[in-house]
Amino acid sequence: MNLLGVLEGILFVVGDEGVTLNQVCEILEIDLEQAKELLMELKKQYEDEKRGIRISYLGDAFKLTTKKEHKEYYQKLIENPESNTLSPAALETLAIIAYNQPITRIEIDEMRGVNNTHMIRKLLAKGLIKESGKSTLAGRPNLYATTSDFLDYFGLSSISELPTIIKEETPVEEDKELFTSIYKERTESSEK
Repeated sequence: MNLLGVLEGILFVVGDEGVTLNQVCEILEIDLEQAKELLMELKKQYEDEKRGIRISYLGDAFKLTTKKEHKEYYQKLIENPESNTLSPAALETLAIIAYNQPITRIEIDEMRGVNNTHMIRKLLAKGLIKESGKSTLAGRPNLYATTSDFLDYFGLSSISELPTIIKEETPVEEDKELFTSIYKERTESSEK
């Protein structure tokens, strides 16, 4: 198996959270030296000027990041009016963050039922959300919250102006004893 390709895939999947050296060892079932060699080899491949991303060591994790020398192009993409509209998925993710902030990506994933790494990156790039700290959960994932740009975008002066969400309650059937209900049904039908 091509461990270099697997490592690249892992870095892509973990997104903003990144992956630690120990996690690489555990996932790929290799020792620390092999993990370092793989990371350095992949990092070297990404240093080629033909590549648009690189491997960065940020916090205590390795992550795929864009190259700083291409920043002006990424900025054009963000500032492009056509790319400023929010997709339904982006709006859903933004609503989850707004109503539950601060919240981790994993919690957002659980609510939406899909991985939101890419969506969170887009919302961060648009300045609608920000990293607001670290969770106390295992792995200390990032917490996300909305920004003042979010308020401006939606014409709000504060989060308290968000519409109230009314949860629909599903009626709960009364617990019935199965035997008694079947018995009554049979006796009632036999009497007829």
